[in-house]
Amino acid sequence: MPAALSLVIDCRDPETLALFWTQALGYTNVGLYGSYAVLVDPDNASPRLLLQRVSEPKPGKNRVHFDVHVADVHAEAARLESLGAVRGETLNEFGTDWVVMADPEGNEFCVCSSDA
Repeated sequence: MPAALSLVIDCRDPETLALFWTQALGYTNVGLYGSYAVLVDPDNASPRLLLQRVSEPKPGKNRVHFDVHVADVHAEAARLESLGAVRGETLNEFGTDWVVMADPEGNEFCVCSSDA
């Protein structure tokens, strides 16, 4: 049996950050369990997202981040900004557009072309 994958984001306020990520990804918030908010893809096609409450602030750049693949990078970046994300650098590497973003707690992720 293949291993299941969950992505974990450390944060100060999992309940509030869950609002952003459920809207950003179309995930379902299945609840708070201890120090975790658990978000799942309703189609079970993508990994679970766990938002883990931690007391320390984010120390710097993420060592791991994830990419959100979409058809229209700039429209999606604007939509995510309207939900509370912060837009960073825009890049074009190997013919693919990328926008570096940060969620409302400063955790970085990228929005990139779906064909990347």
